[in-house]
Parts: sequence; structure tokens; C-alpha cells
Amino acid sequence: MDDFVPFGTRTYGLVFLLLLLSRGMDFLSTWVATPNMVLEGNPLAKKLGWRWGILLNLGLCFGFAFWPLPAIVISTTSVLVAARNFQSAWLMRSLGEHMYRDWHVERVQETSVTLYLSCLFAQTALTAGVGAAVIFFTWEREPVVLAIGLGIIAYALAVAFYTLLGIIRLHRSAKEDLRKRREPSFSTTITAKPGDGSAVPSPLVK
Repeated sequence: MDDFVPFGTRTYGLVFLLLLLSRGMDFLSTWVATPNMVLEGNPLAKKLGWRWGILLNLGLCFGFAFWPLPAIVISTTSVLVAARNFQSAWLMRSLGEHMYRDWHVERVQETSVTLYLSCLFAQTALTAGVGAAVIFFTWEREPVVLAIGLGIIAYALAVAFYTLLGIIRLHRSAKEDLRKRREPSFSTTITAKPGDGSAVPSPLVK
């Protein structure tokens, strides 16, 4: 397979459809799980929203369809991400985005950090190991299969990165909540005594 394919050729069309399908599955699985993007782990995707995210990914599909091997890497990663999303999408939708997030946060907070990270790294390392094996046995012989192996490794890295990012954000949020609980804030409430027109500040402890 050539490194670059001209626009309008059969190969370009097939690669474009492959990207469109795989990225579409990623978007569909995300929409099923979290239509309001409350549970979206990618900060950039969350900021872009559905409209701009779709437009950006259409541009990505159009551009990477010129380079089949990177396109296969992206497609493999996207399909695996979509499969992971669909695994829990029914639970997220049935509980509701906010309730699922609160439930998940509680479970993480009740779990040992060492146990959680050990399970995360075991999961991603085993997945990446499959990708590495595919690469090892197809190196310089099957470029398409090689790209699939790279896509598997990219998926494992993405899971590890965004999960750790979520844990860091959760830890910061928990510290901020604890700080707010320990530091009382004061607001001025008008407590007038009948007839004298005076007022005193009334503390509100959060």
C-alpha cells in the first residue's frame, strides 16, 4: 500500500469510508453514553461540543484518507474506544450522567489508589502487549497489520492517559471541596432590630 494516495481514487474512497465509520462509531458510542458530554474524558472534545467536534472529525477523515497507514491506526484506536464506550453506555444512560458520575467518583474514592492504578496499568499493559505482538510478527512484511498493531497500542495509551487525567482532576476537586469545608465563608445578612434600623453580619458556614 502506497504512503500517499490521490484524491478521488478507489483506495482514497475506501480509506475515507473506513475513517468515517470508525470515527462515527466513536461519536455514536459517546452520544449513547453521555449525550450532554458530562462523562466525556477528553477535555478538548468536551470543549468543542458535538457540532464543532463533528466538523473537526470530518476534516480529519478527509485529510488522513490520503495516508492509508496512519488512517488505519486512527481507525483501529477509534473502534476500540467505541467498543469500550458501548460496554458501559447502557449503565451510564440508565443511571443518568450525573448520577453515574457521582456513583463512579464514590467507588474510586473508596478504592485504594495502589489497587486502582495497578489494575489500570495491568489492563493497558496487556492490551498494548497484544499490539506489540502484532507489530513484532508483521514488521516490514504486512504494513496494514502493522498499522493495526500500532492502533492497539495507541488505544492502550489513550485509556491510560485519559483515566489518569480523570483521577488527577478528581483528586484536585476533592482537595478543593475539603478546603471549602474547612474554611468558613461569611456573607452579610440583614438582621434588623425592630425600631433601631441596625444590621449585623450573619456567618454562613459551608
